Amino acid sequence: MTSAVELHGDPHVERYLETNGEDGYHWRNGTTILILFTTGRKTGEQRSHALIYREYDGSYLVVASKGGTPEPPAWFLNLSADPNVEVQIKGDRFRATARVATAAEKPDMWAKMVEVWPDYDQYQTKTSREIPVVVLDRA
Repeated sequence: MTSAVELHGDPHVERYLETNGEDGYHWRNGTTILILFTTGRKTGEQRSHALIYREYDGSYLVVASKGGTPEPPAWFLNLSADPNVEVQIKGDRFRATARVATAAEKPDMWAKMVEVWPDYDQYQTKTSREIPVVVLDRA
C-alpha cells in the first residue's frame, strides 16, 4: 500500500483506479480525491486527473488552481472545449457535465473548497487569473 502523501500525478491515478479508491481516495490533510476523465482538446484521447473534491448539493466541486500559476490546468482547458466528462469516486464511475460556477454561486463554493484545502486562497493571491470552481453534475 502506498502512503497517501506519496501519491501524486499519474501514479496517484493508477493506484486509485487499480484499487477503486482504496489507495488514493483519502489524501493529504483529510482531503478526498476523485478521478476526472476529460477528452484531450488536441489529441482526442482520454486524460485522467486526481483532484481534491467536495460534494455540494448533489454535485461535485473541483478547483482549477494549478497552484496559482498564470495558466489554467490542461484538464480545465479540455473540459472547457468538451464539458462531457467522466468522474470516478471510489468504485463509482459515471458520466458528468462540467461547468464553471457562476459569479453568484462561486463565493460559497470557494469557501467550501478552502475549508478542505486552505492553500486555494494563497494560490489565488499568486495569480491575476480568476481561479474557477468547476461544478460536475451527473449526466
